[in-house]
Amino acid sequence: MNTLGIDIGTSSVKIALMGEGDRVIATASRALSVSRPQPGWSEQSAEDWWLAVEQGMDELRAGHASAMREVVAIGLSGQMHGATLLDAEGAVLRPCILWNDGRSGPQCERLTRDWADLHRVTGNLAFPGFTAPKLMWVAEHEPEVFARVAKVLLPKAYVRWRLCGVFAEDMSDASGTLWLDVARRDWSDAALKASGMRRDQMPALVEGNAVSGTLRAEFSRRWGFAKPPVIAGGAGDNAAGAVGLGATGAGDAFVSLGTSGVLWATTASYAPAPQSAVHAFCHALPGTWHQMGVLLSAAASLAWWAGVTGIHESELMAEIGPDPSPSSCWFGPYLNGERTPHNDAAVQGGFAGLNGGSTRADMSLAVLEGVAYAMRDAQQALASAGTVLKEADIIGGGARSPLWCQIMADVLGITLHQVAESDIGCALGAARLARMAAGEPLSAQKKPQRLRSYVPRPARVAQHAERHAHWRKLYPALSGFAKG
Repeated sequence: MNTLGIDIGTSSVKIALMGEGDRVIATASRALSVSRPQPGWSEQSAEDWWLAVEQGMDELRAGHASAMREVVAIGLSGQMHGATLLDAEGAVLRPCILWNDGRSGPQCERLTRDWADLHRVTGNLAFPGFTAPKLMWVAEHEPEVFARVAKVLLPKAYVRWRLCGVFAEDMSDASGTLWLDVARRDWSDAALKASGMRRDQMPALVEGNAVSGTLRAEFSRRWGFAKPPVIAGGAGDNAAGAVGLGATGAGDAFVSLGTSGVLWATTASYAPAPQSAVHAFCHALPGTWHQMGVLLSAAASLAWWAGVTGIHESELMAEIGPDPSPSSCWFGPYLNGERTPHNDAAVQGGFAGLNGGSTRADMSLAVLEGVAYAMRDAQQALASAGTVLKEADIIGGGARSPLWCQIMADVLGITLHQVAESDIGCALGAARLARMAAGEPLSAQKKPQRLRSYVPRPARVAQHAERHAHWRKLYPALSGFAKG
């Protein structure tokens, strides 16, 4: 069967048209922009997501009409936590407040102080990136907007509503709102009340591999489907990436070097560890959960450095060379604050150890190492929560760099496997969930081909362990400096 996977990312919308056996028939992508109206704020237009979906689907219809005709199901993946606010008529009330927006720190503190059951029910700390504190911020600073809120939708749920007219969200994405009882896989009325919300303002909950709706007839005609495809519940971006990798069983793990960074471990049961700033969320599949350590600026750090230098990322990598010695300087990748293990929205990034002989290549390598050291922080947080990884797949834009993959393997001390189609992993996972919604069993899903494995080198593992211990002094210095 043919399916479509639509991934609503932060930097782009990607659509993958898939055939049997995960065969990629065609892809389409449209870039997105992020607005930062104040320091620490991050917003995006919901209409931009929809226009990108329309344009991408039109492109696929124009170039692959016969394959599009055979599509039977659509799956959705999306950036998590974003607060898209609709009024009773379905009008968007304000730009979506994104996952890497740090304005709601005071609201997190208040929610933690005033609701004693926060950690027990949600299994997570109150991070500024999560959705509930965003609505508390809107209630306090934009009361006229808050009074009109009829529905709160995460990014992919908004696109789903435009596609099929249904307000629905899957369990993995809902886990990142702080409104879900993660163990029970249901909205928590106590969590909603603690942040001034109501159950009727929430979308219906569905599992990621279940049918959530059917494409509107007018879009089915526009994009040339033989009959309106069903739309799967889908997944938050990381859960979709896990499904794309086949990381659906306990112990399966991956590292994601996307805009943000993620260290993922699938768990057989609900395993909260809020004391370590580790996320404990539902997986996109029934009866499955996962733990996750999150960095707010992974590949985004390299993209930022490329923008500052005016040099393309590939050229910066070429300047470093294929196998350099560790950098003579250091970088803290806290450009948007940090989650695991610090839960600090105010901390800012920075270089340290520069001298008159420091070169651009030294600083570029420090950026790669700084992200890797931050991922080691997340690895140690998961270990403190009882999850010790032996190996993992590696995905995301950063995984295209052999140098960065090897650095990451050396710093984490585990073998990392680069896999096929990792650049569309979330869209691939969404398409797989669509196949399941159309009737294909999970057992028919296969793990993607491993293209190359990066084995940690003992001498470098020991060297980076010492360097990581020294690098950790950066966080308290940068946090203290940011707070004045």
